[in-house]
Amino acid sequence: MLAFLLAITFAVPCATATPDCTEWIQAPGQGSRVLVYRSHPLSTRNESISRALIFVHGINRDADNHFRTALAAAFLAGVLDNTIIIAPRFASNSGAPGNEAGDCHDPLAANEANWICQVQRPDTWRSGGPEVGNEKLTSFDFVDEMILRLAQKEVFPHLQKIVVAGHSAGGQFVNRYEMSNQVHDSAGVPISYVVANPSSYAYIDALRPTASAFQGNVAVSAPGFTPSTSVVPPSSFVPFSDAHNCTTYNDWPFGLKNRSGYAARVSEDQLRKQLVNRPVTYLLGEADVLPLGVFDTSCPAMAQGSTRLARGLAFGKYAKETRGAQHATVVVPFCGHSARCMFTADVTLSLIFP
Repeated sequence: MLAFLLAITFAVPCATATPDCTEWIQAPGQGSRVLVYRSHPLSTRNESISRALIFVHGINRDADNHFRTALAAAFLAGVLDNTIIIAPRFASNSGAPGNEAGDCHDPLAANEANWICQVQRPDTWRSGGPEVGNEKLTSFDFVDEMILRLAQKEVFPHLQKIVVAGHSAGGQFVNRYEMSNQVHDSAGVPISYVVANPSSYAYIDALRPTASAFQGNVAVSAPGFTPSTSVVPPSSFVPFSDAHNCTTYNDWPFGLKNRSGYAARVSEDQLRKQLVNRPVTYLLGEADVLPLGVFDTSCPAMAQGSTRLARGLAFGKYAKETRGAQHATVVVPFCGHSARCMFTADVTLSLIFP
């Protein structure tokens, strides 16, 4: 009788972004750890859980806010009781003064893993970069560990689906993680990925969008944009025309050259196959056309489009038309660059809680 009552107690979701709803994740054989907010314990048997959402934060590393957003979405979908939500924090105390992506001086607990947070670098947490001072342990390794824990049948015997989602910088994370992770096929639980409003994507060849990739959709450009009157190229994707000036356009994390961190463990051919074969939805805000939220204006990013909406529409089209990927692109009405708007929208709920 006591065991039955304990099982009922543990099935009640932890639904506040407080220390009571957190625990630490360690990768096997490593001393460093990552803090996660979670709606149910990760090591206590729970027969009520049938789905899991891993939700990766944006550039501000505010896992608590993203946990609240995911809880709100689960409430709206009516799935709080049978869903486990995990929101990891990839902390940064990299000591870069005046960084535009926040102060990068997060307080760190004992043995808490620490990453570079600067934008436009291949070794940040967003791109599967290694923790500071340890080349062997990357941000992607920790999500691998979360997935493997969720897949343990003795803990979650009825888990049927894992969704890995992220918004903005978290969307960058999920785009690169989806194509490079090495647990997708071995976890034993179906995994899908939701990439929301990132500033850039990892292209798997030298092609980049032309004006015809956006033809008929002026809304992808920022307000005040005037469409070019020049002849539109017949092809939507061609070898990047300004490669001699923008020499890093195809370097990781914008392309596959000069990879570092987790992605360097995987061959280019394998990355291409995995990008195409894995189930992905590109979730885009209809109004995400302003350079807000540390918008990447570097030349490798601008080669992908002028706004986040343009870049997302183009990459979804690129994956489908040039590689035959069966990926979905979903535009969320009325949303700009807001995780709360994007992930509590009706159209999103079935994607993150299938």
